[in-house]
Amino acid sequence: MNMLVLGCGMQGRAVLYDLARSDDVRAVTCADAAVGNARDYLDQLGSDKLRAVQLDASDDHALRDLIASGFDVIISMLPRELVAPVAEAAVDAGVHLVNTNYEFRLRHLADRAAKRGVALLPEMGFDPGIDLVLAAEAVRRFDRVTRLDSYGGGIPEPGADDNPLRYKISWSWPGVLDAYTRPGRLLRDGRTIDIPGDPIFNAEHVFTIDVEPVGRLEAYPNGDAVSYLEKLGIADTVRTTGRYGLRWPGHSQFWRVLAQFGFLDDTPNPSLANLSPRGFLREHLEPRLQYERGERDLCLLRVEAEGSGYRSPRLIFDMIDYRDLDSGLLAMNRTVGFPASIAARMIADGTITARGLLSPAVHVPFEPFINELRRRGIAIREIEV
Repeated sequence: MNMLVLGCGMQGRAVLYDLARSDDVRAVTCADAAVGNARDYLDQLGSDKLRAVQLDASDDHALRDLIASGFDVIISMLPRELVAPVAEAAVDAGVHLVNTNYEFRLRHLADRAAKRGVALLPEMGFDPGIDLVLAAEAVRRFDRVTRLDSYGGGIPEPGADDNPLRYKISWSWPGVLDAYTRPGRLLRDGRTIDIPGDPIFNAEHVFTIDVEPVGRLEAYPNGDAVSYLEKLGIADTVRTTGRYGLRWPGHSQFWRVLAQFGFLDDTPNPSLANLSPRGFLREHLEPRLQYERGERDLCLLRVEAEGSGYRSPRLIFDMIDYRDLDSGLLAMNRTVGFPASIAARMIADGTITARGLLSPAVHVPFEPFINELRRRGIAIREIEV
């Protein structure tokens, strides 16, 4: 296998780490604008199958030249504004693509990809990603599903939660702040509830759940849960569904106040040197929310399904992963990057044969995928209630 990794930042490094340790991968090219940093990391990995090249991915000509130079699969860990241009170049070159961004940015390429025999697999990270594979398996266990909820979050472990937010940055900080203004869409007792982005942290939308052995956590609406029901084949039966972020208690109250004072507004403000209030938060908080070398984050994922026709009326999948201090990879790096790497190899080796616009909820086989996660120390626990 000859792989191309676009973007060698926090999550891209986990992809490179994993591919370097995969016996069936012959060569990996890492393309990044900050090629010096990429080369430093490849030197740490010490694998002769890895090389780094300079690429400004916004330069469409340079991007297309690189993609056309002979790769089996591209794994893109670039920002969302580059999702469509990279996918268009991949389809035109006839090269398969995996990324961790939302699927709606690639819908216009579905037919073209299918005709070209190209697999486009977005949403192949942590959340979305692992959660969708688990949700699809939960749905398969029941004859009829009436409730499907998922929860996901990355937080500092106890002891590392040493600031007023009880939070530190384990992925794109601008992406976190964007998510804090993303509307939520839920179903409750068969009724669709649309929650605008600004009030997602309001008290009426926040509740607590217990996750052993971590303890009590806050859940808040995190995007559109209803859109996945058709894909999972349960739109006609589900009465309750939601996607929720997880944080330590108190997080929502802090952000509720900031949202009410307009600090999540992204409109440039001349009095802030043309930064937006959200931009000010990005710049001011980012250096104060970093993990120290010996501190660990943890990533939690829970999928709960209820229904009939299975041996238990309720099934829970739980996943908890911690930072690997030996490699330095945060749990968020591992649970975003490793699924993308695994899926890319599944496309290259023929485990995934479908072409066109794919989904983890439909096209990623549960058992092989979970076994690959387990080999990397990421375990899924099943609980029947």
